[in-house]
Amino acid sequence: MKKILLHSLFCINILVPVITSGQINNHAPVRLALAGISHGHSSWILGRNNDAVASLEGIFEKDKALIDKYSRQYNIDRSLFFTSLEEMLDKIKPEAVLAFGSTFDHLEIVKACAPRGIHVMVEKPLDTPVRQAERISRRAKTNNIHVLTDYETSCYPSTDKTRQLSTDSNYIGKITKWVSHHGHEGPKNIRVSEEFFSWLTDSVKNGGGALMDFGCYGANIMSWLMDGEVPVSVTAITQNLQPEIYKNVDDEATIIIRYKNAQAIIQASWNWPFNRKDMDIYGSGGMISANNSKEMVLKKSNRAAMQITVEKEETGTFTDPFIYFADVVRNKIQPAPYSLYSIENNLMVVRILELAKISALTGKTELWRWKD
Repeated sequence: MKKILLHSLFCINILVPVITSGQINNHAPVRLALAGISHGHSSWILGRNNDAVASLEGIFEKDKALIDKYSRQYNIDRSLFFTSLEEMLDKIKPEAVLAFGSTFDHLEIVKACAPRGIHVMVEKPLDTPVRQAERISRRAKTNNIHVLTDYETSCYPSTDKTRQLSTDSNYIGKITKWVSHHGHEGPKNIRVSEEFFSWLTDSVKNGGGALMDFGCYGANIMSWLMDGEVPVSVTAITQNLQPEIYKNVDDEATIIIRYKNAQAIIQASWNWPFNRKDMDIYGSGGMISANNSKEMVLKKSNRAAMQITVEKEETGTFTDPFIYFADVVRNKIQPAPYSLYSIENNLMVVRILELAKISALTGKTELWRWKD
């Protein structure tokens, strides 16, 4: 049987036997399970081995063709696969679950894991529609489990450096405007798998197209930079520039989030000629441009721009989301409220996206409507 393990740069690479008596050994690999593998990012864990932070003990997937495909591709023993989520959870008793199916499946996964005390990490966004995200939040708090949401940009040292600089009032002053660009050539053009494409372009299972797929990045980061400040309103425009490919969802979206004293402009696209995840932050005293995961441009008022490269050692960034998850499960770290992975931040993200979808349909600005 192939057992997939994760490695932390901060850990000694020695495997320690897992305690099976019910007592958790904090030096043993975290016992992980997967719930769904149709997400294109499932390869991030299925293709890993020879590591020591977490061990993959089971995989839930209903699609037998997918089971055949991935068991061959990654040389995984078929005994690791289950077609019943509850059976897998009860048999292998994982400490944590990674959700790699459609966004719409996240609630059912949390409903199964929460009463069993199993922590969950989902691929972005938290869920869709918003009522399901709200139910996830309530179940997580009631059952005292972590439900984290993973974004690629949470692993960027430049994201953490942006936070450090934007909260330093002596550097750029208070944030007045923030512009993000997240997207790529489109799932068809980057040749995502057939099973991923099927739900990613489904208006129910994904909740939308580029607006959901990439609008969530900007909403996530801005909610963090604003320390969870509640927006005043959300305005959005969506288009379908490739209707022959994306028949049921948008492929182009612009979202404007208005805060009391700031604006966020989120540009999400499946039509760009290349992949991009970058942002510009403006304040009264300067600006910050994060061009990619490490490269940044800083400019103070009346001074020449300065280019810098940020490494994870400088910011303390977890460049591997699974290592971060393992440390949360073992209580080594605690996600701060409204931080990038946190339930508070990601519930706000889904609410922003909900208003954006309504605004795009009505052509009107939507005022914030939640009190909690």
